[in-house]
Amino acid sequence: MTREELYQQMRLKKTTLCVGLDTDYDKIPECIKSQYGDDKAAAVLAFNKAIVDATAPYCIAYKPNLAFYECYGSAGIKCLEETAAYIRSKYPEIFLIADAKRGDIGNTAKMYAKTFFEEMDFDAVTLSPYMGTETATPFLAYPGKYVIVVALSSNPTSVDFQLCQEDGKPLYQVVMEKMMAISTPENMMFVVGATKADKLSEIRKFCPDNFFLVPGVGAQGGSAEEVIANGSNDLCGLIINSSRGVLYASKGEDFAEAAAKAAAATARL
Repeated sequence: MTREELYQQMRLKKTTLCVGLDTDYDKIPECIKSQYGDDKAAAVLAFNKAIVDATAPYCIAYKPNLAFYECYGSAGIKCLEETAAYIRSKYPEIFLIADAKRGDIGNTAKMYAKTFFEEMDFDAVTLSPYMGTETATPFLAYPGKYVIVVALSSNPTSVDFQLCQEDGKPLYQVVMEKMMAISTPENMMFVVGATKADKLSEIRKFCPDNFFLVPGVGAQGGSAEEVIANGSNDLCGLIINSSRGVLYASKGEDFAEAAAKAAAATARL
């Protein structure tokens, strides 16, 4: 998917919303759990399908976080694969992000790229850049696919490293500039947290063209309106994620309808 195609989806649906499928079995409605007994992965899959069907008209991306699937072992990985396949088959226009935060040396990164881009057919994967640019290069060999590098995240302890200074620049800027040097805006995006919305306008000065994946809206306190005001470029350039605020909008049998309403009201253009 090109940046222009992603932007056209935003224009068509009038939203920048990505729904984070960080599905926690303990938080899904009892009406789903009761149907599957002890099969937690099956319950998560059923919940995901219902959420996707309800929210697809109101979002441009889905982002499963792998931790919420790997915790169930092979059954969880199967659930992730089936969730991705379901979205691909029913909503092929949706941008699909594997929130994996992988980050390893080149030979290992090559295998991760094969996993997410060939075997699971995600459009993008999140990476942790601590081991350098070689964590990203194998992923960049896939046309139409994207690396999303964690730059300035929304969690409170991000300041431990990301705001440290190197040659008068914060470390997140150094990371972004090095990654921009080996890529193009057609295959590289960056994570910039919504709780750092005040930084977005200055980040846009040195990174004008790349899309940003922006977590932290809703339950973490970030404002979609502030993000759009400070971080937009000519193609909007923003994928604004909401997870808990959409997934758990209701704990009752109306959970899907409530999720649809929450999605429709979030990150509107």
